Amino acid sequence: MSKIAAPDILWTAEEAALATAGLAIQPWNAKGISIDTRSCKPGDLFVALRGPSFDGHDFIAKAAAAGAVAAMVDRSVEGDLPLLTVNDTMTGLADLARGARDRSRAKLVAITGSVGKTSTKEALAAVLRAQGKTHASEGNLNNHWGLPLSLARMPGDTRFAVLEMGMNHEGEIEKLSNIAAPDIAVITNVEPAHIGHFRGIEAVADAKAEIFGGVRKGGSAILNRDNEHYDRLADRAHAAGIEKILTFGSSAHCDAQLLRGDVSADGSFARARLFGRELEFQLQNPGRHQLFNALAVLLAATELGADPLKVAEDLAKVPAVKGRGVKVRAAIPGGTITLIDESYNASPASVAAALAVLGLETPGHQGRRIAVLGDMRELGERSVELHAKILADLVEARVDMVFACGTEILPLLEAMPHEMGGWHSTESTELAAIVAERVRPGDVVLVKGSASMRMDRVVEALVRLAPNKKSGAEADAL
Repeated sequence: MSKIAAPDILWTAEEAALATAGLAIQPWNAKGISIDTRSCKPGDLFVALRGPSFDGHDFIAKAAAAGAVAAMVDRSVEGDLPLLTVNDTMTGLADLARGARDRSRAKLVAITGSVGKTSTKEALAAVLRAQGKTHASEGNLNNHWGLPLSLARMPGDTRFAVLEMGMNHEGEIEKLSNIAAPDIAVITNVEPAHIGHFRGIEAVADAKAEIFGGVRKGGSAILNRDNEHYDRLADRAHAAGIEKILTFGSSAHCDAQLLRGDVSADGSFARARLFGRELEFQLQNPGRHQLFNALAVLLAATELGADPLKVAEDLAKVPAVKGRGVKVRAAIPGGTITLIDESYNASPASVAAALAVLGLETPGHQGRRIAVLGDMRELGERSVELHAKILADLVEARVDMVFACGTEILPLLEAMPHEMGGWHSTESTELAAIVAERVRPGDVVLVKGSASMRMDRVVEALVRLAPNKKSGAEADAL
């Protein structure tokens, strides 16, 4: 495939047609790729995907109005926008992703895991940017269309790429790995997330291990040796032809071993041994789980040739990811509250970790530790058991009050002591208003729940409490 004509040109019509076996009659140069007219930018190639309740072909005119230079389609459409015609737009997007991978010499790291994959991806991308041009998937673009979109957006001169792979059914990660063809595959851990879609936790481990299928010859795997499914994952990696397995954890047998970990409300400190060499690093994010994510980052970056001491130094500069631990001081009438935004998603392991972080906080005068928790979805027949188990984490974190959202969380409410109960609603908008009415200065408030519960509405309601403000202007990151 020919090289990109200019640094700011991502795809030419000729290159895109060659990658997708499509037809582009008119010439065009795209600076980006979009699948949503609401975020389409001037210079983008708009890909008309189909979903359960929409057809992107119906939005071609809006894409043109937003400044798209062309559209990828698989049926006739009206208008003057230049077209790239393919047999199927979803397949075309995947082909475009493969084309981006084939034309690049980038070393690519693929990351999956039940929890921690986005934070690990963001941290690894951040430290690699100090080593060379780095491309990473934005936000949570990690599924059957998100990963191909992320990869198709990768510039040809990228040196490092870091992509996240998610799943909730078997077979999904295998397809993503074959598209991405990673040089390094990282599995942060295996926990009972999405377990409602699987026969058991071993099946979850096997689904995560699908990431090994696309690893390039001579590639490596990075695994959490502390995880109870390590041996199963290592066996799957070897079966896929991966000879080099690097490990992180607390064991002396690990390539990256945590020797000491100190966590506080203000961050985390670690002393670690990396390939027999001791080093120290600090993180802005509190939580012991974050230290183990950082060990995976150290291993991956070092495997790519980075100086581990520089990586350790740069880890201290990595901020928390929105919805995954960002802590802000939000103004409310009469004072401030500390808000821990973990609203993006939830699983048993991530809820336990978030509550441990809440327990590190010291409320202000007359303040309380408050947990605002939504349902943990996709737990299947284990939902009752796993929701009820949250009580032990609440007690350990010395939580004073719980606000709950949803129906699956009811077993927790039934198990909780009466004095811990705050309020319950099946809908997050209603609960957000209730929480906003009942918080008081000095409170520390954790918000956590599965993405479908829209617990971000609670965060938004609390931020809007700022006196005489109608936005988040009074919420300052800590």
